[in-house]
Amino acid sequence: MATSRLQMEGDDSVLLHVTHSNLKSFAADVRFSPQMNVEAVKEKLWKKCGTSVNAMALELYDESGSKVAVLSDDTRPLGFYSPFDGFRLHIVDLDPSSVTTGGWLEDTSLVEKYTISEEDYAKRTDSYRKFKEKRVAQNPAASEVKTKEEDFMEDLCGNIKVGDRCQVEPGEKRGVVKYVGRAESLGPGYWVGIQYDEPLGKHDGMVKGTRLFECPQLHGGVVRPDKVKVGDYPERDPFEEDEI
Repeated sequence: MATSRLQMEGDDSVLLHVTHSNLKSFAADVRFSPQMNVEAVKEKLWKKCGTSVNAMALELYDESGSKVAVLSDDTRPLGFYSPFDGFRLHIVDLDPSSVTTGGWLEDTSLVEKYTISEEDYAKRTDSYRKFKEKRVAQNPAASEVKTKEEDFMEDLCGNIKVGDRCQVEPGEKRGVVKYVGRAESLGPGYWVGIQYDEPLGKHDGMVKGTRLFECPQLHGGVVRPDKVKVGDYPERDPFEEDEI
């Protein structure tokens, strides 16, 4: 613990493990300046989890799991509550109508889906399968080319898996891999969905009407695998850029 205290004082930042009351799979290690007030901390967390600042309560837990503080005063600096590296900052979403309530952003079984049996689908004459069978019968060579297009860059996905930390070019944007696979709405071949650490994306994982993954708005991006490097790419400390 002494090392953590010295590190916090020297770096003027503290690394906290962030969890969420509704999003059980949400977890992130985030650096904060002790000089930030609680409202600024909530603003930063809102961009990562989607819970609005007004509906957010924060609780601080030590490394043993004991609650040490409730961050109830938005005007006080974070350092007032004596956080240290390795402590857990827990987000409590107080909005009963929040999109995170009841697991809606995580449990896809809660969403009503259109289903059709294999037998009924096979009977349809207007399906994509029937269209593809007709095209293959007319031009087998074109089918071979189409297959190659559909597998474009599949080989580059061998070392990329959901949950990996990554860096994306251009721009050296950092984040976590949320999706690996095909995305027909974007074009043939394989794509990688990224949740960026900062709002540097274009969407929330919904691409041209198709939900590929879930993430906060403007944190989502989908790129080709050759633009993605996976490895030890921790979230950047925003306060490092202010150092001279």
